[in-house]
Formats: sequence, C-alpha cells, structure tokens
Amino acid sequence: MLKLFIGNKNYSSWSMRPWVLLKQSGIEFEEVMARFDSFAAGSEFKQVVGRVNPIGKVPTLLDTELAGGLAVWDTLAIAEYLAEKYPEKKLWPSAVAARARARSVCAEMHSGFTGLRSNCPMNIEASLPEIGQLVWRDKPAVRADVERIVAMWSELLQAHGGPMLFGEFSIADAYFAPVVTRLKTYALPVPTLIGDYVERVLALSSMQAWSADALAEQDFVVFDEPYRLQR
Repeated sequence: MLKLFIGNKNYSSWSMRPWVLLKQSGIEFEEVMARFDSFAAGSEFKQVVGRVNPIGKVPTLLDTELAGGLAVWDTLAIAEYLAEKYPEKKLWPSAVAARARARSVCAEMHSGFTGLRSNCPMNIEASLPEIGQLVWRDKPAVRADVERIVAMWSELLQAHGGPMLFGEFSIADAYFAPVVTRLKTYALPVPTLIGDYVERVLALSSMQAWSADALAEQDFVVFDEPYRLQR
C-alpha cells in the first residue's frame, strides 16, 4: 500500500504533483492530509509528517509493502520511485531522447521559476486577475519565467503533437500542473497554443478531482494568502 502525505490542496503545489501523477496513472494510494496550521517544530503539521519524514515536509510517499515501510520525499525522488515501481505505467516517455528532455524540464521546474512561484503562489480557490495584471506589470522575473514556460511548452507540444507535453500524459505534465493553476488564477497572458494546453490539463480527471477537493476545504490559511485578508 502506498500512502501519500500532502498539505492543503488549495495551496500545496508540491503535493499536487505526485497526487495528480498517481491519480491520473491509476495507481492505488491512500491520502494522508496534514493541514498547514504552522511550520513550527511543535505544530500538528510537523508532528504528522515528521513521523514518516525526518525533515517534516510534504509530499512524502510511504510504501508500506516494504519491511518497516519506505519513505520517499521530494517530488523528483517520488516520481522516479513510481516510474521504477510501475514500469508498465510508462510515467516517463519511452524514447530515450524524449525521456532525457522530460527529466531536464522537470529538473528545471524543480530548481527554477522562482519569480513566478514567489509572486504567484498557488491558490486554486481564488481568482486574482487584478493581482496578475499588477504582477505582470511590476515583476520582470515573472514575465521572464512565463516567457520561458511558453517557449518550452510550445516546443514540446509541436515536437510531440500533443495533447500533453510529450504526447501522452507523463511525469512532466504532473510536474507543471501547479504552473497551469497559477496561469489560471492570475490570468497571466499566454498565446492560444499554451492556453489550450492549460485547459486540457485542467480538464484531466485527476486535476478535476484535486480542484474539487481544494474548493471543498473552505480553509483560509493566512500565511499562504499574500493578497487577501479573507475568503
């Protein structure tokens, strides 16, 4: 049995990646929610996650089929573990070159795009086009990040023919799913090719399920709300 420890679905972009990957790929797992009450050492969040992950962060995947249970954390490590455990799911592209490129763009997302991530935090429940306009006007780092995303996605969609970045759904699409929600929440300007891809990702059954759960949370976490004082 796999257990995936995640944070609030409305805010936790890192948690979204493996959850969407597991759900969309039809891999059975149990979800364990650790609410973002605080990240202090004694918080309930740290207590829940700290039982399986020494650094107390989400997402954390626990494979209870192995003796003593194996904990895997960090989204790239989780993705690689799942790809090895379920080779029949073809979570990475099958072609060597495409697989290498998919790993490259996931690693680029993992370590980069800090302008977009810091200025446009994931918030599925909110609609913030006015904030998006101000951010777009005042934050060149956001414009640069979106420009890179548009170039990357355009190249991949054209090279592999869609509908997903590498043709069929893969780790890469799950990895960029939080970016898709940011583009929607803040209504950041993108060309039609990219806008269509955004809509296709949002229409995935896994994304629909995650978004429905996020809306149902009705949980306003103040430290994750830089632009609003209330829901």
